[in-house]
Amino acid sequence: MPTDRPVVLLASRVPAPFTAALAERYEIVGPLAPPFEGMDAAIAARVRAIVTMGTVGGNADAMARLPNLGLVCCVGSGYENVDVDAAHARGIAVTHSAGANADSVADVALGLLIASVRGFPAGLARIRDGSWRGNAARRTPFARGLRALRVGIYGLGAIGTCVARRVDACGSIVGYHGRRPHADVSYPYFATLHALAEWSDALVVTVRADASNRRAVDAGVLRALGPDGHVVNVARGSVIDEAALIAALAQGRLAGAGLDVFEHEPEVPDALLALPNVALTPHLGGATIEAQVAMQASVMRNLAAFFAGEPLPTPVRAR
Repeated sequence: MPTDRPVVLLASRVPAPFTAALAERYEIVGPLAPPFEGMDAAIAARVRAIVTMGTVGGNADAMARLPNLGLVCCVGSGYENVDVDAAHARGIAVTHSAGANADSVADVALGLLIASVRGFPAGLARIRDGSWRGNAARRTPFARGLRALRVGIYGLGAIGTCVARRVDACGSIVGYHGRRPHADVSYPYFATLHALAEWSDALVVTVRADASNRRAVDAGVLRALGPDGHVVNVARGSVIDEAALIAALAQGRLAGAGLDVFEHEPEVPDALLALPNVALTPHLGGATIEAQVAMQASVMRNLAAFFAGEPLPTPVRAR
């Protein structure tokens, strides 16, 4: 039975309490994943806003099925699979939860960096296979610590800045690369990702993923990091050439990696799982109570502002 409340389409599943909170204010349709094929035309015509995630998104074809759509609201900071240009061309606003999960993702980045540099996965393997027993002088290979480690951050946005503060507190030296240098930071800026990798002992990927940086961390960048280098990815799996990464790790051309995201998640290549020098987590970056509360609150604020005709708190702007 139609109501007089605004209609919001869930384009991805969200936690039940969040769905309930949305349903208190709006008429909820879905969850229904893009491209919304088979959706009743009468219902589609009433949809004014979508709540989605960057990994799910909404392309031009999906939005075309919603003739009165006015807002695409992303849970989380990413919006890589939303066709922002197509949305803006139709006058559809796009928002995201900018910075809401930055601290939580940065915590995971720091944990993966430590795990990779200090060799936690290989250490666990030695405990399990019994090789840790025996001669104490031989059972634990020495690893480098974080003090004076040169940590290159690819993408010094909200998450990258939080990572920089954490590794800075560990005594590491920070450098970064992005679309442009930031006037308000003292860290050295590198004009190219390759130059940053050449300087870095460890490269932490926190860049916002889009078509322009797909597989930007390629074989050349990994080669520039060198056999003692490490790479940590808490952005999106699309930013790293996964096949090149596996080859570099397997052939000893890269010392280690810490990965929270994967190119075709939730699928993880068997070759990656078999490597002893990789720390893996299942996209835990934003999976904290604090991050979820902040991201959901951001969505609620953006929806409320949109339906009230007020300025949106965290819009995605045209480039």
